[in-house]
Amino acid sequence: MRAIPLLMMLAAAGPAAAADAPWVGEARAVATAVPPKLLAVLTAAIDQGGPEGAIGVCRDKAPQMAQAASAQSGWQIRRGSLRNRNPKAVPDAWEAATLADFDRRAAAGERPATLERAEIVTEDGQSSYRYLRALPTQQLCVACHGAPEQLSPAVVAKLNALYPGDRAVGYSPGQIRGAMALKKALP
Repeated sequence: MRAIPLLMMLAAAGPAAAADAPWVGEARAVATAVPPKLLAVLTAAIDQGGPEGAIGVCRDKAPQMAQAASAQSGWQIRRGSLRNRNPKAVPDAWEAATLADFDRRAAAGERPATLERAEIVTEDGQSSYRYLRALPTQQLCVACHGAPEQLSPAVVAKLNALYPGDRAVGYSPGQIRGAMALKKALP
């Protein structure tokens, strides 16, 4: 019974109050565990087959890794981006607004690696814990996400074949490429 008034206060107080809630630490730990594992898999794929060989790994392995982390943690985990490559990575309204805020904050000088938002959100009568953590572009990412004129012909061909509507190019290291999005229904 005590949890309901606390949740109502957190929801009313917004992201600042939610940032201190125990569930935020749990979400943060889950969100920071997945990207290093993906980078390790991508590095191995690049070493083995070049950047064009890593595109399929990123397309297939990243969702599998998120699904496995979801099953293990109890959170719904996915990646999203305002300039998505994969059509499944289109952010919902809350994610899009948060990503736009992250872009504004980064432009004002905040370090992208520190940007996160935690909030209790009610959509269609269902309240959920929501957490978003920015994913800055790493140096190895620019081989497939960098300036279009700097991508190799093999990368361009593979991207055109797999993602004809690709919008995920033009990034440089440190820019916000997207985010890890976590969601869990309130008990």
